[in-house]
Amino acid sequence: MDAQAARLDPTNPYLVSPKVVPPLDPAFRPSVPARRALVAAIEGSGAAVPVSVALEMPGRSVCVRELSVFADGHPDAAMSHGFAERAIKSMLWSRGGGRIWVDGPKSLVGYLRRHYAETTAGLFDSRTVGEAVFGAPLEIVAAARASFPTVEARPSPLGGHLDGCRIGFDLGASDRKAAAVIDGEVVFSEEILWDPSRHADPQWHFDQIMDSLRRAAAHLPRVDAIGGSSAGIYLDSEVRVASLFRSVPPPLFETRVRGIFRELRHAWNDIPFVVVNDGEVTALAGAMIAGVGGLLGVAMGSSEAAGYVTSEGGLTPWLNELAFTPIDFRSDAPLDEWSGDRGCGVQYLSQQAVSRLLPAAGIYFDPVSPLPERLVMVQQLMADDDPRARLIYETVGTYLGYALLEYRDWYDFEHLLLLGRVTTGPGGDVINARARQVLAAEDPAFADTVTFHAVSERDKRHGQAVAAASLPSREA
Repeated sequence: MDAQAARLDPTNPYLVSPKVVPPLDPAFRPSVPARRALVAAIEGSGAAVPVSVALEMPGRSVCVRELSVFADGHPDAAMSHGFAERAIKSMLWSRGGGRIWVDGPKSLVGYLRRHYAETTAGLFDSRTVGEAVFGAPLEIVAAARASFPTVEARPSPLGGHLDGCRIGFDLGASDRKAAAVIDGEVVFSEEILWDPSRHADPQWHFDQIMDSLRRAAAHLPRVDAIGGSSAGIYLDSEVRVASLFRSVPPPLFETRVRGIFRELRHAWNDIPFVVVNDGEVTALAGAMIAGVGGLLGVAMGSSEAAGYVTSEGGLTPWLNELAFTPIDFRSDAPLDEWSGDRGCGVQYLSQQAVSRLLPAAGIYFDPVSPLPERLVMVQQLMADDDPRARLIYETVGTYLGYALLEYRDWYDFEHLLLLGRVTTGPGGDVINARARQVLAAEDPAFADTVTFHAVSERDKRHGQAVAAASLPSREA
């Protein structure tokens, strides 16, 4: 049985039915209850083998996880290897890293090496997180636990710097935003429509971003620092993966796009200039508005975006790309066409989820209509008290509750910020209530400690601008 087949075996006895069933998706088999069932079986089998796994982000941090699998010869050994891979995938996309250290059976090491070299989903993870982000395919290292690297993650000093005259910007798929900020107060902001994904010339991108910066700078007596956000993966303000530049040929991406923000910084006389993932800035904005730390931000829009602020109020060097973390382990879970994997968050906590649930809800839609139009239709039906729309939101809320249980394994958070078009309107209230119902049923202690937050559109716009502008220290 190959790696993919072992994980997706439809006879898997550990795929337990959730305590709260999504009304439009009764076959949903969430990750955390499944892992609990497997762990209980392994511990009671007399054939448990402890496994230590470390995910190394070169030169930055190490995430260590203790797992267990069935011993070789047990009939469910391969199945337990599949569960281990699912846990490692969550590590990979929440934390990031280029090297996976494994202290465990040789059979598990071989399983993981085949997965990342031979399966569609494994190759995507290796090429994206390994090659695109860290410069080399994922490496599986078999080693004793005592020899694992021990670099500790340190909260970034990014964010919360409000002194002076600053520019904050955000580069979205359909518009670019820029704001002028003086000592934490927004004195100018604007949004300009653009369509970056179809432009192949990096100079066009440079000029467009520069135009927004100059327009904001015109409202400041001077510019002390610039901070920005954009969808994608950035390390030290360097572009590693970003859909905004998808039309740029690879050679030009390497020579012009990867360092485009360094080029912009140089054009601004090398003042402090920092760019991070937009989910990070959204979470930072929410934490600053609410005055809290230990906050996870989840945005349900065209995809799923996320960001995390530590209890000390800092950002981390982690990826936080939760769209690719698995939350559903069933064999026929929805397929993500980009990664080739099943059961990942993007298909459950986004406009894609709403569209996918329309047939099950009995709602007709034009198959060529874009996702935002389908969402607007559901929102209108919800405003008209259509029970079919409510079922969609109850289903998405159930997904969210079980996703939060998964995320709690990787993040220490007591505050949750929910954003994105899927959560707007009365349907957002249904999503929140259903997620709370899941937490109360599956983990009452967690349900009692987590606080749900929301921000107004005005606060979001201004908060995002201030948070982005606050990223760099003037001493950076």
